[in-house]
Formats: sequence, structure tokens, C-alpha cells
Amino acid sequence: MNVSNSSDIQSPTLDLIKHGINHAQTVNSDQVLYNRIKEAGDEKAQLKKAAQEFESIFITKMLSEMDKTVDKEKDGLFGNDNKYEEAFKGIVFQQMGHDMASNPRTSFGFADQIYRQMEHLVK
Repeated sequence: MNVSNSSDIQSPTLDLIKHGINHAQTVNSDQVLYNRIKEAGDEKAQLKKAAQEFESIFITKMLSEMDKTVDKEKDGLFGNDNKYEEAFKGIVFQQMGHDMASNPRTSFGFADQIYRQMEHLVK
């Protein structure tokens, strides 16, 4: 899969990878997220995107916290050095959170509730 041509796949992680490892260290993922919300269109589209991103972040955090409750074996996926495994899991959890929040079949419904409660506040 060519990441540079996959504009339909959107996540802060993939946006950072597209810009290269060296540039990724200087880019703030919050700014990437903010830019994606601002580029969503009018205010209602931005609200919908912000609500969806909130749900995505919530799911990502939930998965990360759930992982902390699992007993870890002495030798993890990458041996005794867990920093690589933790970094990899963080990326996986972030993508899972984004995918789950983006799909109506797996969404928790937070985004829809937030949007419905706040849509009267935007034009």
C-alpha cells in the first residue's frame, strides 16, 4: 500500500508518517488533528469531525488503559525491551480507536450524541 496516495485513510499517525520520521518528531499531533477538523468544511461539518475525533481519542485511551490490566510475560513481542512494543501498541490502539469511531457499526455513539446536543450552537 502506498501511503502517499491513500488520502482516504486519515489518522494523525499516518499523517506524521507521510511527512517522514525526522519531520514527524517536530510536528505536534494535536496540530495535525486541529488542521483535519478545520479542513472538514463548514461549522457543522467541523463539529461532526470534532465529535468523531473526541470519540476516537476516548476509545484509544480506553484501549490503552485496558492493556495496562493485562499481565505481561517476561519476554514480550520484541524481547525484553518493551519500549518498541509499547510504541507499536500505541500506534495500533490509535488506529483502532479511529477506525472504531469512524464506523457506524462499531462506534460507541458518543460522536452522534455530542453532535446532536451541540448542532444548534453552530451555523
